[in-house]
Amino acid sequence: MGLMIEILFGESEAGSMKAAKNKIVVGKVNGPVSVWMAGKKTPPQKPFTGWIEGTSEEVICLGFMLDIGNIKEQMDSLYRRELIYSMYAQNQWEQDGETEEELKNAGDVYVKELYRLMEFLDHGEAVRIWYSDTPYSRCGFYSLCQILKGYKNEISAVKLPAHIVRENCIVSYQSWSEVSAEEFAGFLPYEKALSKEEVRMYAMLWSELIEENSPLRAVVNGKVLSVPEDFYDFLIWQRLKNVPLKEARLIGDILGQSQIGVGDWWYNRRIEYYIKQGEIRVVEDSKNKYARMICSNRG
Repeated sequence: MGLMIEILFGESEAGSMKAAKNKIVVGKVNGPVSVWMAGKKTPPQKPFTGWIEGTSEEVICLGFMLDIGNIKEQMDSLYRRELIYSMYAQNQWEQDGETEEELKNAGDVYVKELYRLMEFLDHGEAVRIWYSDTPYSRCGFYSLCQILKGYKNEISAVKLPAHIVRENCIVSYQSWSEVSAEEFAGFLPYEKALSKEEVRMYAMLWSELIEENSPLRAVVNGKVLSVPEDFYDFLIWQRLKNVPLKEARLIGDILGQSQIGVGDWWYNRRIEYYIKQGEIRVVEDSKNKYARMICSNRG
């Protein structure tokens, strides 16, 4: 039995998957096997569905944020690395040198992950892709298919269901980052083999998106569409009037209510843009951008 390489498209979901694949069983002591995970021996709060076989080395994170920016540029291009850095960096305030270094290297880390994936593929390992309908994940999945169409490896995918029924309630999910390490194995029944034709079809969809190369890609009615940069801005204007509001509160409300899988850094970036345009006014500034008070400057 070869390895099973798990591929995810976001930092926190890859972290949970690493924990799910990193179990060490430490013997039976009159009863159930006790499991040590990441140094903790507390029973999981979430429904425990078993661990996923293998080691954390088999988890690949391709966090390239391909729903934003120029996609004619290669994934491992300097352009993409700088874009990832700019997104991560605007979240930080009062940065220390170490954090700054880490953020600068984020793009390089994903490039290394991409090369690690190529090595696994060259060795003929099977891959399992965990994707969802969030724009970054769907774009990651399509672009990955463009790489995979050149390989004969076994490929399967687990698409995050919109919701699952648990006991007597419905749990809905937006992205894999909401799934804890203990729950991942419970989604294995959703795994489907991807045929060569399907991989080619998704790769072709990605080629079309590259052709269009818009500043942003969004998922609308289950389809990935090329959209203008201001596509999500109405969500800001719906809530921002001429009464001062804390930026964190504004972004929190958008994220809580719209649930379209776009990160807070995107809205932060757009607010920044409108401040420069003079359409949003900073009423009370702060080193931490999220703590500042802002209001609409539109008539």
